[in-house]
Amino acid sequence: MADQAGKILYVFDLDGTLADTALDLMGTLDYIMIKQGFGPTPIDDARALLGAGARALIQRALRQQGVTIAPEREEEMFRAFLDHYESRIADESTLYPGVEAALDELERTGGVFAVCTNKIERPAKLLLEKLGVIDRFAFVCGQDTFGVAKPDPTPLLRTIEASGGTPAKTIMVGDSKTDIATARAAGVPVIAVDFGYTDRPVQEFSPDRVISHFNDLPGAAALLIG
Repeated sequence: MADQAGKILYVFDLDGTLADTALDLMGTLDYIMIKQGFGPTPIDDARALLGAGARALIQRALRQQGVTIAPEREEEMFRAFLDHYESRIADESTLYPGVEAALDELERTGGVFAVCTNKIERPAKLLLEKLGVIDRFAFVCGQDTFGVAKPDPTPLLRTIEASGGTPAKTIMVGDSKTDIATARAAGVPVIAVDFGYTDRPVQEFSPDRVISHFNDLPGAAALLIG
């Protein structure tokens, strides 16, 4: 991508940050768990279970039920999860209120956008396409794009590079301890949403700013840019 000198790059997490995907993810989890002879997972547990990708979601659900399985069976469940999830990826998933308006406002003030998620790259791009916003992002990084996942800073740093940005002119936007730790390790300021997928209040992890609605994102970003 061309150099974005003078612009601010906003790198977003996806699940729990840009989009509310819990119902489709948890619906897929229940489908796989029940098919494998295990019990369903209460939707109320979604905030604590989601956010680290499909494999971690399956592992957490099994752990919650006190189940240990062989690595081969876990891999089988993971592959089945991805196949089923892609078939219903946006049945009930939606962008959070104010996302597109916030992107419009940030773009007017020189913003450029990318996604760095622990979702596998293919379903991440498919979801953004189904939600009608894939063209707004200069680059989409999934858990498998660079072979390493957040909170390792590598995917964020390489997403910044691939988007034509620099860490000095980047802001991370996420919903969890993982996103905040990733941004800190990369030397990038971070804005956290407080409505995403986390088992503890996101304020406890000391992001630079916390917002409760995307309407507040441009103002929070302006304060960080200075």
